[in-house]
Amino acid sequence: MNLWWAGSAAVLCLLQLVVTPANGLNNTSYECDFFRGRWVKDDSRSLYNHSTCPFIGREFNCQRNGRKDQLYLHYRWQPQGSDLTRFNGQDFLRKLRGKSIMFVGDSLSLNQWQSLTCLLYSTVPNVRYNITRQDYISTLTFMDYGLKVMVDRSVFLVDVVMEDIGRVLKLDSIEGGKLWTGMDLLIFNTWHWWNRRGPTQPWDYIKEGNQTRKDMDRLVAFEKALGTWGKWVDTNIDPSRTMVFFQGISPSHYNGSEWNESRAKSCLGQTQPLLSSTYPGGLPPAVAVLKRALSTITKPVTLLDVTLLSLLRKDVHPSIYGQFKMDCSHWCLAGVPDTWNEILYNLIL
Repeated sequence: MNLWWAGSAAVLCLLQLVVTPANGLNNTSYECDFFRGRWVKDDSRSLYNHSTCPFIGREFNCQRNGRKDQLYLHYRWQPQGSDLTRFNGQDFLRKLRGKSIMFVGDSLSLNQWQSLTCLLYSTVPNVRYNITRQDYISTLTFMDYGLKVMVDRSVFLVDVVMEDIGRVLKLDSIEGGKLWTGMDLLIFNTWHWWNRRGPTQPWDYIKEGNQTRKDMDRLVAFEKALGTWGKWVDTNIDPSRTMVFFQGISPSHYNGSEWNESRAKSCLGQTQPLLSSTYPGGLPPAVAVLKRALSTITKPVTLLDVTLLSLLRKDVHPSIYGQFKMDCSHWCLAGVPDTWNEILYNLIL
């Protein structure tokens, strides 16, 4: 059995190899929690410069788009009771030589994919690389290391198909999963589009089995889709070959009353994080739905539980410095997704 990640977790986090009773295979677990903590000021915090990373899309390149303040770039996530090992791109490239990583999900997956590519490229800026795009999949290959970092735009994870009645969101179909097999590391994500209504809603009907509906409770639909995805994981994933993560729920900041700033109607003008370890507005309901769905999966899936640490960063959204009129959902790069990837690095290496 080739557990390529075993024995390589963060030094300050106690690592154990445990047997998962349901399948008898070894899996990696951790006794520390990287997801509870607070943001601390750190003037040395500079993982990469937006101007030297060729992979940042216009929608996330806030500094290039005219954002002048830079204080938001100088905060570091400090977990409670433990420390994060600083991201080391050379170490990452060396240990994952010849591997394939795939992010699967919506534009928040693209956000995290671009962050990881910048973190790696900034370490070895003269590295040879190649980018290919086929349909919804983009692949960045670090040629000197044989490492492929891929992203598949699959907004709902389950399928949206064109039928005679229009675009149908099929909660129990996941044909797109054929593209995810054979990977060494998979990081899934979905939620951002589940509450879309009106012209931006990318489907016309919801279908489950033989029942077709015009609409339904979106949290219920979300959980049903996660159940379909979970069955795909249990059927198709070999834990001795592939490590599976779920990105978690990335929050938005459109209502200042959630962070006790009632006059704020969006994230525009926010320049500093909340420095507490709790968020006044609480967690989005989708978090509980996601955790419940993950608990039903037999194969090992690690939740990148980034919701709380991201909720505290009302200051790192593009706002007017992105591609949209007001964007308080995605994240500037450099920015919060770098911390998501730093935690990922600590968990797999």
